Amino acid sequence: MIRENQKILNQLHVLSDGAVLFLSFPAAFWIRFYVFHGEIGVPLSNYLVLGAVYTAAQLFTYGAFGLYQSFRAKRLRIELVRLWETTLLDTVALQSLLFMSWGMHYSRGLLLIAFALSVTVLSAKRVVLRLALRRWRETGHNLKHVLVLGAGSLARKYLGEISSDRTLGYDAIGYVSENGGLEALRWLGGFEKLPELLEKTRPDEVVAALEPEDVARTPQIIAACEDAGVRLSIIPFFAGYTRSTPQLDDLNGIPLMNIRHIPLDNWTNAFLKRALDIAGSAAALILLSPVMVLCAAGVKLSSPGPVIFRQQRVGRDKKLFWMYKFRSMRVNDKESTAWSESKDSRRTRFGAFMRKCSLDELPQLWNVLKGDMSLVGPRPELPYFVEQFRDQVPLYMVKHQVRPGMTGWAQVHDLRGDTSIRERIEYDIYYIEHWSLWFDLQILLTTVFGGKFINKEDVKREKVGQ
Repeated sequence: MIRENQKILNQLHVLSDGAVLFLSFPAAFWIRFYVFHGEIGVPLSNYLVLGAVYTAAQLFTYGAFGLYQSFRAKRLRIELVRLWETTLLDTVALQSLLFMSWGMHYSRGLLLIAFALSVTVLSAKRVVLRLALRRWRETGHNLKHVLVLGAGSLARKYLGEISSDRTLGYDAIGYVSENGGLEALRWLGGFEKLPELLEKTRPDEVVAALEPEDVARTPQIIAACEDAGVRLSIIPFFAGYTRSTPQLDDLNGIPLMNIRHIPLDNWTNAFLKRALDIAGSAAALILLSPVMVLCAAGVKLSSPGPVIFRQQRVGRDKKLFWMYKFRSMRVNDKESTAWSESKDSRRTRFGAFMRKCSLDELPQLWNVLKGDMSLVGPRPELPYFVEQFRDQVPLYMVKHQVRPGMTGWAQVHDLRGDTSIRERIEYDIYYIEHWSLWFDLQILLTTVFGGKFINKEDVKREKVGQ
């Protein structure tokens, strides 16, 4: 039943998207020429023809980019970002084609209004649809019935996720394993009964959550599911070592799985991020130069010693670099093996003020311009603590696959100072695996306009076990 429901929903989804895209042209025509009283150079009939062609092309692009696949297990933000990206792509392509043509002069303003109208309505439609489906699934409708294979930790974790969030709409009808083991779900028998169970229960999906000792059964499971025509999803036994969708490469027909997909390994993404770093750090150095001069004077007058404090940190590919800050403490001999503590006697009064407002970190803009750091990324750590954390915190060293940053996804969630290193790493890895230029801009805007540069907690020695 779920397949029939999904097919009908997708058809309605496509038809309603097409209606919105097409109607945005006459609506934009009315706004552009009747609300704003513009001069009509091209008749409405031409815009209707253009809108029909554009709608067909846009629906094809939506389909090509997976916007009509099931987003049951994906966040709304991902769907909306993809919607805006694909709509903008076709709008820019349309504008370019019309610009190169020597025929009629279509209104660029009208096309921009049509773009704004369509993406706004389509986004709102998807939000409303998500909310309606969520409410419907909470009442036990539109459920995807799944058969679980396995009874170990992976199966327990999967069942815990789908049972704790009923809005996902998954219903586990039972599980298959050799000797049972799950109390919260009905045991249907061993793996030898799988072909019979698939015919009897007719699940919408089979989820294999096998432990390493059962992985050898994979060919048997695949053959049974393919013979029954049932979709099979596999949770890899190494799922604990990866946090996102792995990347698949092809070596002459041999699939190679990289357990961690890092978008910044793509040279185009790396170029865009570096361009943002150079432009942003150069502009910030110029605009904030008066503030930096005042900070330098304050440091010099507050205590004897150098204005700039430099400290070795671990950067991308575990390479050491000198990170620069305005000196906020009196010169001491614990610079490379200790963090500052709450009510630290080494801290000067002016230094405490700078640290509260993160002004002491402004010289790191030079690190960004040099290429040691990025505007956005995981915070760099002292080599002394890296050697401790790499053995105590799972996946800690993953953060060194990208440039460290002045701010980051963990920092905008107030994970700085006396907060958990383990939780910071989870946010850092999420950022690394989900990087996009818009994600960087979002973090920068949140840092500046959301007040995340204000240090709300006393900075003290953190316990790894937190």
